[in-house]
Amino acid sequence: MSTGEAQRPVRWGILGAAKIATIVGRAIHNARGSQLAAIASRNLARARDWIADHTVGAPAVADRQPFLPPAAEVIPRGSYLELLQDPHIDAVYIPLPPALHCEWTCRAAEHGKHVLCEKPLALSLDEARRMADACRQSGRQLMDGVMWHHHPRTAAMKSVLESGELGPLRHVTSAFSFNALAKLQPDDIRFQHGMGGGVLGDVGWYCVTAALWAFGELPERVYATARYDRGVDISLNAILWFRGERSASFNCGFDAVWRKWLEVAGSQGTLVCDDFVNPWDAAKARFWVHGSQGQGTQHAHGGCIQEVRMIEDFGDIVRSGRLDPHWPAVALATQTVVDAIAESARQEKVVEVRAV
Repeated sequence: MSTGEAQRPVRWGILGAAKIATIVGRAIHNARGSQLAAIASRNLARARDWIADHTVGAPAVADRQPFLPPAAEVIPRGSYLELLQDPHIDAVYIPLPPALHCEWTCRAAEHGKHVLCEKPLALSLDEARRMADACRQSGRQLMDGVMWHHHPRTAAMKSVLESGELGPLRHVTSAFSFNALAKLQPDDIRFQHGMGGGVLGDVGWYCVTAALWAFGELPERVYATARYDRGVDISLNAILWFRGERSASFNCGFDAVWRKWLEVAGSQGTLVCDDFVNPWDAAKARFWVHGSQGQGTQHAHGGCIQEVRMIEDFGDIVRSGRLDPHWPAVALATQTVVDAIAESARQEKVVEVRAV
């Protein structure tokens, strides 16, 4: 960007009116240096309704908190391609079903848009590579929508891991689940295999990111077991073995109560976070460090909306004019391990992890 362009807001478009689009749309609106400029749906009326429903002063709905001021200029588009052809849009957020991520990320890059894509990034590593290549060749940033990476608490926890306070790191354990079977309709995308449904890509993705974040490298091999229903995996347990006698394990499920915790164990202590995916209380993000005798210290951080921080981090990259290769590398590494775990669960055997 030129000097003038670097000072103006990053103008965002959203491809799709899914529920997560509301969360990230609000974050775009509230983020420093960002502007929600357009939303696209395959149905123009739905795009218009989305804007109207999220404008302050709209009729109240129990699960909705309007955030757009009445004067906000958010343009409805009746197709995804129409939005991508808008020369005034700098970046797009893609909350579409996973089966559509590769196509629309590549199309967005071809139209000169930076891409923030919901997780799972793709249906396979081959697709993920095509997405990363398309963005790199177009000089556009690619990032997957893993919000917890951007919370200041995450950097604080990483500092503890790198400080040596816990001793050499040995094991990472995590869990992420919610009772989707009781709450979601059978036609929900999460239960559609052809659209990329299943618990591993939906919530297990976060557990994989936790292990890779803690150890900073890929595992050598993995083993997983899963329970399948409605055509997809609805519960999965995995073990990951890393070099240097380190390991990780996690459980993810659509069949258990809401949980989202992480433990990193070293030879001298542990770090525990009971809500690493997103804080139970946005005003107080915390974690604990326990010593070898069980003594614990709580570390608390002030309020932060991690979705807003993610948008701000992305916007800073766009305005800098310099791509950050870290984020596509993180997404590709996660996709690599997710693919290996999925293969292991299907074949019921240990699977070697191939380098990205």
